[in-house]
Amino acid sequence: MQRIDHNPVEGIYPADDYIHAVEVRDPRRFLFVAGTMGLNPDWSAGRTVDEQLDLIWSNIRTILASADMSVDNVVRATSYLRDRAYAEKNAAARLKALGGRRIPTTAIVAETLADDWLIEIEVIAAA
Repeated sequence: MQRIDHNPVEGIYPADDYIHAVEVRDPRRFLFVAGTMGLNPDWSAGRTVDEQLDLIWSNIRTILASADMSVDNVVRATSYLRDRAYAEKNAAARLKALGGRRIPTTAIVAETLADDWLIEIEVIAAA
């Protein structure tokens, strides 16, 4: 599989903590990961945004590993934030989880299914 970043800098607004697009050539398989919350195995939510982001990315790594993938395979992320004030922490956590690699991403402010679920993230991975 080959990944090619497409991040034009002229004629379009700049992308800071993400890229505009990634082209995936000749993938053997895709993994579409459902929205993942910052929950412990007992369904308890992390108490803070930071705790939930740590749990989310830990849970995503576990799901990826079950498909013999890692965060290196993530090619797209969508984040659902309960409050737009979480956007900066969400971006920083994503960049940290991906080792600084930027990917196409979208963040949406939405009401979550439970009041203590602050962020939910879904990803697409390719191998």
